[in-house]
Amino acid sequence: MKLTLNGEAREFDVPDDMPLLWAIREAAGLTGTKFGCGAGLCGACTVHLDGVAVRSCQTPVSAAEGAEVTTIEGLHPEGRHPLQLAWISAQVPQCGYCQSGQIMQAAALLASNPAPTREDIVSHMGGNICRCMTYDRILAAIETAAG
Repeated sequence: MKLTLNGEAREFDVPDDMPLLWAIREAAGLTGTKFGCGAGLCGACTVHLDGVAVRSCQTPVSAAEGAEVTTIEGLHPEGRHPLQLAWISAQVPQCGYCQSGQIMQAAALLASNPAPTREDIVSHMGGNICRCMTYDRILAAIETAAG
């Protein structure tokens, strides 16, 4: 299996039907992408596949063959993407578990719509769950990054 992971061409010897999440975490050793529900409902496992936010727990690795996969580790080489900086400034994380998925979902929004309305943000982020309920801070951070 060949794919580009965070800008680096990689080969993986994994079953075609393995969830992309496990190829990222286990085969590539990148643990920023989290396992949440395993059913694509919580968004903790969100990554970009050719720039589109996808749930990696429900995406077979075969669907990523030949594609560009970006994880939270690849969003910015030094962890200084505008969303990451806004997350820190707004003190978004509580437990932090959902944050990589939240940021990746928000990054896909800003890539396609650099000036989203509050309603655009709420609609786009609706499928990402935060058990700590930091939604107001998440919204504020995205608005700041969109600035």
